[in-house]
Amino acid sequence: MLDRSILKMSRGILDPAFQEYEGDRSEAGERHGVGRAVLPNGDTYQGMYEHGKRSGQGTYRFKNGSRYIGEYYMNQKHGQGIFYYPDGSVYEGSWVGDQRQGHGLYTYPNGDTYDGKWLQHQRHGQGVYTHHDTGSKYVGMWVMGKMESAGELIHLNHQFQGTFHNNNPSGPGKYVFDIGCEQHGEYIQVDQDKGETEEEEPVNTAILKWKPKAVTPLSVCTPAKDHTPPGQGLSGEKKDQTILEEQNGEQSPTPENN
Repeated sequence: MLDRSILKMSRGILDPAFQEYEGDRSEAGERHGVGRAVLPNGDTYQGMYEHGKRSGQGTYRFKNGSRYIGEYYMNQKHGQGIFYYPDGSVYEGSWVGDQRQGHGLYTYPNGDTYDGKWLQHQRHGQGVYTHHDTGSKYVGMWVMGKMESAGELIHLNHQFQGTFHNNNPSGPGKYVFDIGCEQHGEYIQVDQDKGETEEEEPVNTAILKWKPKAVTPLSVCTPAKDHTPPGQGLSGEKKDQTILEEQNGEQSPTPENN
């Protein structure tokens, strides 16, 4: 009969799903408790296991240089954690089902930062994007990675308040200047004639143009209500994903584009 005490603590033995595993096991032989694993693809994991799955606090190191330090649940990044990407960017915040979701701070390689809500790896909800080189920032709503709905563009000596669509200001808004005045107007699309092609057909390109209407003294700002668009549920994962990850390791998340 197999000695159960051997299963409770295995040191440096081979495991079918790993090149090497060293750590605690349950009486059923599952990885359970604190352990360290070297996966066949060269990735390593050191942290908590529960019934054979990465669950709890742990550190996962990818062979491409990426590193995740944080919480796991059922082999997926879930909870609070920090991800260091090979391009130098860093995400610190909430994870749900292996994706950036909830509130988090992303620092880009050029020093820009985004501090706000996420959904399925994309900026979604209320958030602040700050440009490192100029100090300018966008404060407002995001929808699946793009500036949408109410927002403000804040610069050194003036700011724009209005609505945005597809990363651009759209419709009515106003510029607020530090000298003590406001310029009201709207952004409209204007067709720009780009000349003729080889087929002698005109090509029109729509561009945004600010149409001023009035200049007034500074008005008292009323905070806008936060109308966060309802998020979409996460898509289901393939049934064999957990098994595949145990055999081949995790897929390193793609760095966020700024």
